Amino acid sequence: MDWGLENRLSRIIKPDTGRTVMLAVDHGYFLGPTTGLENPKKTIEPLLPYADSLMLTRGVLRNSVSAKFAIPIVLRVSGGTSILSPELSNEGITTSIKEAIRLNVCAVALSIFVGSPYEQQTLLALSELVNQANEYGIAVLAVTAVGRDMARDAKYLSLCCRIAAELGAHFVKTYYCEDFKRVVDTCPVPVVIAGGKKIAEKDALQLAYNAVSNGASGVDMGRNIFQSDSPVGMIKAVRAIVHNQASVDEAYRIYEAEKQGKV
Repeated sequence: MDWGLENRLSRIIKPDTGRTVMLAVDHGYFLGPTTGLENPKKTIEPLLPYADSLMLTRGVLRNSVSAKFAIPIVLRVSGGTSILSPELSNEGITTSIKEAIRLNVCAVALSIFVGSPYEQQTLLALSELVNQANEYGIAVLAVTAVGRDMARDAKYLSLCCRIAAELGAHFVKTYYCEDFKRVVDTCPVPVVIAGGKKIAEKDALQLAYNAVSNGASGVDMGRNIFQSDSPVGMIKAVRAIVHNQASVDEAYRIYEAEKQGKV
């Protein structure tokens, strides 16, 4: 692997644990001012010390994150549809590699929609992004987006992750599912899990625990952190599971303590 690429990946997936806690705040690119991200800067700043990397768009990066804070950036570079669109898979590349270099990012991220009407379009976009990013040693994260009618099972997700890896993605973001170990075992690059929609805090911690226990290289959580009643407590609790092998109960006590102001 190219030294620059390996170095950038090691800033996201920590070499001492082989895992990562990514903070996803890129939701606005198709959801607009989603709950908890109405004011991105206000949401992001308290969480930065506890995130291994930040996944977001160039607009939010420029306007809501201080350039003085040394956090690895995973830049969302795909888009083109909104929540109002009849077909969310109709995405394209929105940001150039030159722009990513200017922003000093460690990785670029793009969604693929396997099984959707625009499957080929998104897979070719991933291939082109890998071609461009490889020239400069920038990692590529493939996000296995799931359309409204697509199943989130091991058969489908392993198909998505394997295709992403075959096309050159350096790591993959997908959903947790039953028989998740099959997804990990059949994907030759690191797999991180998406947090998905907001669920109860203990359930989200159980999700993180199950994922890393079954081979995930970490999490890329957003709403289950910034929509929590204690976002700092939640990200600290998730870190304890991902990096310190804490149990769900131990992690939940960290969340509770932060929520009650005991930390």
